[in-house]
Amino acid sequence: MLVFALIGVAGLVLLLVSLVVGEVVDLGDGAVSGTSLGVGAVVFGAVGAVVTVNGWAPWIAYAASAAVGLLAVLVAQLLIRRLSATEDNAHVDLVGVQGTATTDITQSSGEVALDAVSELERRLAWSMEPIASGTGVVVLEHQPHSVRVGPYRPED
Repeated sequence: MLVFALIGVAGLVLLLVSLVVGEVVDLGDGAVSGTSLGVGAVVFGAVGAVVTVNGWAPWIAYAASAAVGLLAVLVAQLLIRRLSATEDNAHVDLVGVQGTATTDITQSSGEVALDAVSELERRLAWSMEPIASGTGVVVLEHQPHSVRVGPYRPED
């Protein structure tokens, strides 16, 4: 039981250091990170402790801990890669994206809600021609802090 507790605590320390300070362990050019190793060690220790407390044989505790710990490392590393692929400040081109005018849009002001996965909030917008609130729009130009839109006219 002591071995599982020590490995679990060491994993927790590694996990916390990796989350607060940054990756301190990086094996195989990013194949395995300190964060995922920390998760695996914590899971290894927890599974081993649970199996041991329930009176199972030590070899079962080690085998179960190793299997579930390895699975935890793989899942954690997969999630880390997916999250790092969606970093903030990634360039997203909104030209052609449709949406709805949430306010009246003029040459100097307006607001739209765009129908894009990356767009969780409304954007400041402007248009060369007046657009009434509630009208469907399409992005014609994307600037850092606003978009130029025009009325959406589906092809007949």
